[in-house]
Amino acid sequence: MKPLHVVDTTLFYSPTSGGVKRYLNAKHAWLTAHTSWEHTIVVPGPDLCVERGGLCTLPGYPVPGTFNYRLPLNVRRWTRLLAELEPSVIEAGDAFHPGWCAWRVAQRRGIPIAGFYHSNLPQIMGRRFLGGVTEPALRRYLRSLYARFDVVFAPSRVMCDYLGTLGVHHTLHQPLGVDVEVFHPRRRTLALRERLGLPLETRLLVYAGRFAEEKNLPLLLQAFARLGRPYHLLLIGGSRAARPAHNVTMLPYRGDSLELASWVASADALVHAGSRETFGLVTLEAMACGRPVVVARAGAFPELVDESVGMLAEPESVDSMAGAIAALYERDVESLGAAARAHVLRHFTWDRAFQSQTAAYSALIGAHRTLFEEDAELSLRSL
Repeated sequence: MKPLHVVDTTLFYSPTSGGVKRYLNAKHAWLTAHTSWEHTIVVPGPDLCVERGGLCTLPGYPVPGTFNYRLPLNVRRWTRLLAELEPSVIEAGDAFHPGWCAWRVAQRRGIPIAGFYHSNLPQIMGRRFLGGVTEPALRRYLRSLYARFDVVFAPSRVMCDYLGTLGVHHTLHQPLGVDVEVFHPRRRTLALRERLGLPLETRLLVYAGRFAEEKNLPLLLQAFARLGRPYHLLLIGGSRAARPAHNVTMLPYRGDSLELASWVASADALVHAGSRETFGLVTLEAMACGRPVVVARAGAFPELVDESVGMLAEPESVDSMAGAIAALYERDVESLGAAARAHVLRHFTWDRAFQSQTAAYSALIGAHRTLFEEDAELSLRSL
């Protein structure tokens, strides 16, 4: 019998992209190390590259203002490649072209298809375009697509509940994990302040991620303007190095997880003002580095963070965010960081995440095989 073949496909993967790429790379490494299953990732890229059991890329054109994401040039070629890979199960990591291509192939092959709800499309798109007018249409679109899937993984319970409001009830809570060897307190270096030209007594906090509207970066900038010295905000994720304010530094992210881990581990804490996060992987990565976190009490953050590992600020409030940052330094920052890492080790390792997910895959594949055998038996009886 051939080994099971899991195929992941998504647009959210590029040389400098963030959480989805780290999830897929970690999944590939874990399946290779712990199972006999094959795993192939199908994503857009600058050129055509087909490598079963590895990374396949199909030509796509760059999307401005993103982490070098690309849109496919030939959707039919995407469908053909998925079919040629002969998957046992397909997971679509977004609700765009790959999701529809994956569904068509799954239908033809009689195999299960899973979705992974990494980004809250209606809220993000509705906020960016037409003042929210597009959100009802996008909700209907998602309901139509995901109704065709066997299961939709959601990384947080708040997203399971949100999908339920769309009429998508076949969800499965599937938290993500952290590479606790890459994101580790030993990545900490005392040279970061020197590199940034900051005094040693600087209270340094870091944000890492996309510089997108839903991340509420203006709120962070206002909070640090209000705090003033000795507080300093390091923003990681832009396209260039800059210092837009006396206590704000920007550095580009090149897709290097070790470099990211070093930056995060070397700050005092991670700060994040986003109020629509579906999970917040970078928050757990900071906690794995032994750093406490200051986040908004919104989205999925309250599922990850409580006052034993950091501070929660009221969403959309500059005063509350500034107050939470200042209050963090009234506590034992190092003890909070140690508790944060212990929390990740107990609940959010990749090993824990992928054991759960592979069990779900096995159940889906088994259910499809049972249906196939029952259909075959009925067909024979009718002869």
